[in-house]
Amino acid sequence: MKLLNSKSILTVIAAIGITTVNAQDTVHYSGKTLSNVDYHHGQLVPVIGVHSQQVFRANREHPDQADGFGFTYNHAPMLAYWNKTFYVEYLSDKVGESIPPGQTLVVTSKDGNTWTKPVVVFPQYKIPDGTTKPGKEGLVAKDLMAVMHQRMGFYTSKSNHLLVLGFYGICLDAKDDPNDGLGIGRVVREVLPDGKYGPIYFIHYNPKWNESNTSYPFYKKSKNKAFVQSCDELMANPLMMMQWVEETDRKDPIIPLHKEYKAFNYYHLTDGRVVGLWKNALTAISKDGGKTWPNATRAPRFVNAAAKIWGQKTSDGKYATVYNPSEYRWPLAVSVSKDGLDYTNLLLVNGEISTMRYGGNYKSYGPQYIRGIIEGNGTPPDGKMWLTYSMNKEDIWVSSVPVPLTEVATTHANDNFAQLPAGKELDKWNYNSGLWTPVSIDKAPDGTKSLALKDWDRYDYAKAERIVPASEVLETEFVVVPAQNSNGQLDIEFQDAKGQAGIRLAFDSTGTFKGKSGYRYKNFMKYEAGKEYHIKLKLNVKNRFYTMNVNGKELSLSLMFAPLTSVSRIVFRTGDVRRFPDADTPTDQSFDLPKAGDPVKQAAFYIKSFITKGN
Repeated sequence: MKLLNSKSILTVIAAIGITTVNAQDTVHYSGKTLSNVDYHHGQLVPVIGVHSQQVFRANREHPDQADGFGFTYNHAPMLAYWNKTFYVEYLSDKVGESIPPGQTLVVTSKDGNTWTKPVVVFPQYKIPDGTTKPGKEGLVAKDLMAVMHQRMGFYTSKSNHLLVLGFYGICLDAKDDPNDGLGIGRVVREVLPDGKYGPIYFIHYNPKWNESNTSYPFYKKSKNKAFVQSCDELMANPLMMMQWVEETDRKDPIIPLHKEYKAFNYYHLTDGRVVGLWKNALTAISKDGGKTWPNATRAPRFVNAAAKIWGQKTSDGKYATVYNPSEYRWPLAVSVSKDGLDYTNLLLVNGEISTMRYGGNYKSYGPQYIRGIIEGNGTPPDGKMWLTYSMNKEDIWVSSVPVPLTEVATTHANDNFAQLPAGKELDKWNYNSGLWTPVSIDKAPDGTKSLALKDWDRYDYAKAERIVPASEVLETEFVVVPAQNSNGQLDIEFQDAKGQAGIRLAFDSTGTFKGKSGYRYKNFMKYEAGKEYHIKLKLNVKNRFYTMNVNGKELSLSLMFAPLTSVSRIVFRTGDVRRFPDADTPTDQSFDLPKAGDPVKQAAFYIKSFITKGN
């Protein structure tokens, strides 16, 4: 999980025998769009209808509001869908990466919207005193706990038994690696139909470890024949074993490929061949179901560093790869292919970087370490592509991406939320919804069904966005009800396809409705708590002017604060624009932010309707 610099990456690539091949013979990117790392969103066009939500928020000050422990390093989530339930597994360390103690937890959801509090599935584990590791002379375990490190989270057997897995690694100091093949071993337990978990067993030991010097029994001791059979079935599958490569002993014959490739992910092509993907956009194709592999190559024109890359076949028969298309861990983007080899576009999944509240060892900024639902681990009935990732190695997020993936709006908005079908109101909206910054359909103060943005997070914001046909002349009409006028804020931005804003309106914390005008803001009027504001705005990018009418009152003519060639995105956001971190920000954050676990006074804004027309 540690970041490598460019020189180190090139050294690794050379050392493990990576070659180059003709682009048509392997996974490659033939599109022209590239990400601009100077923007958190990379100036990429969003996939329409992506819903991103925080499913776990770290809190050291008030552990009862988080995981019960106050651990602030949370990372490497895995995702499965089983028994009509989403399961997200993630690993957790107290403060920073690879610094014990560590443990693994699971959160679940029946609908993908409401998630449970975390449950520990693999608890903190005591390493026997006196334990040493080759190459770590002078370092000896004493009162040391293990750290978790697993590239594989779940396995659904042919008999429909769900297993959850983890790996107990050993880190003798902050620079040690839990995935060096010198850890203790891999643990497993069954997920039961009632949502509880069976006993913990070791499914595989690393050298020098066995049942006599470990704390859990070997899986063969289980009297549950179906569980044992599921474990045997798992270990007989080479594609599953490919996910064990790093943590398992480098010479273990159970591993099909003995190379220093990291974070294996795979999907099948229509002709039966298997595409493998690893960190640094490494790829190879197996012709025998994963039993043997050629040397990996760097996928031509794919840009990806030491973060994970995810690939899968989507419900429309196409393929998608999801990754950070930069040498940083932002933005989170997706590329689509018709045949699983030729990827032709680059679109935005999540372009936000929530503020990192707690510093720690190797904590990187951005939405990262992406994983979806691997083949065999369930198919959600909505046909969407479901993804999970960590934000800043601190919080855990999930995104649902509609299939087929599209970035072009063909019709204008006509969203009267009170009249839209229940559960479908936000199908054409994109949003980022945090546990303390929720975006949802809720009742306005008068009981009317509305789009609600609420915020009691000191360092984050709620965000909802509507994509419409690109227009040079655009008329918008929307109704906003601020629940308060002495705290909170709601920014409303009119943006082009790449996320550049030309107009920004704001209901600010002083009860003023205003608009950005160059360096300064132009005050339009005072607003009242609980009052409905019916806003009509007309803009013309050619002359940069816009007019507004609020509750029947015409406001003075205004000028866009930045030029645009067209407008296609309208954003509602409960906080200021974020520009930190940037490409020059130091990699690791060593400091904590004040009162990171304490909420602020809640602010709520209700949008009753949103209508556009233009050309």
